[in-house]
Amino acid sequence: MSTGLAGRTVLVVGAGSGIGTAVASAAAVAGARVVAASRRQDTAEQVAEIVGGGTSAVRLDLGDEDSIRAAAATLGSVDHVVTVAADHANGPVTALEQSDVEDAFRAKVVGPLVLAKHLAPIMPPTGAFVLFSGYVSARPQPGLAVMATTNGAVDALVPALAVDLAPIRVVGISPGVVDSGSWDGMDDKAAFFAQVASSNPARRVGTPGDVADAVVFALTSPFLTATTVHLDGGQRLV
Repeated sequence: MSTGLAGRTVLVVGAGSGIGTAVASAAAVAGARVVAASRRQDTAEQVAEIVGGGTSAVRLDLGDEDSIRAAAATLGSVDHVVTVAADHANGPVTALEQSDVEDAFRAKVVGPLVLAKHLAPIMPPTGAFVLFSGYVSARPQPGLAVMATTNGAVDALVPALAVDLAPIRVVGISPGVVDSGSWDGMDDKAAFFAQVASSNPARRVGTPGDVADAVVFALTSPFLTATTVHLDGGQRLV
């Protein structure tokens, strides 16, 4: 039996990304009261306008605990929290800046812990957190050491938080290559996508809609917790 989203409040952190906006839109279509959160108030408001359906906006910066505390006070209560926020620190380890590495961990690991600190107390026992990792944790590549490590940390954080916050559920989503807009700057995007599609068992790349559907599934499945859903077309196997 599933618990629907109608009338539930869903906070989407990092809503300004392609995946974040898709998640917010899918939750709204499912009947949720969506709150779009971003480190910039104007970005959150733009997403709220795109999603419509009474979606509201709040400023929330995962690197600023005061903003998280203020958002919790503004909301008063929330049923579910989804965080898709990320700060990338890609490149050879020998060229990395420590501050960029710290920002990456803050967005994907430290920030979600602080979110749980301030938001779990205003959530019902039926609530859920959805965190995002990624297939690179299982398939490290040159130049992506930080991404692989932060994603692996998220995969470890999910069951740890689930035990700590029970019965509030915690679920991870680990996407593969998704045509979310983040690859648009590549000169050879089409060739890269074709290579990915030809090598994975699903024979295609993902879409923001695929990810949004998985998030809605995670939020509405009351027996799903302490685990990560691998939404990668089998990419981690090849």
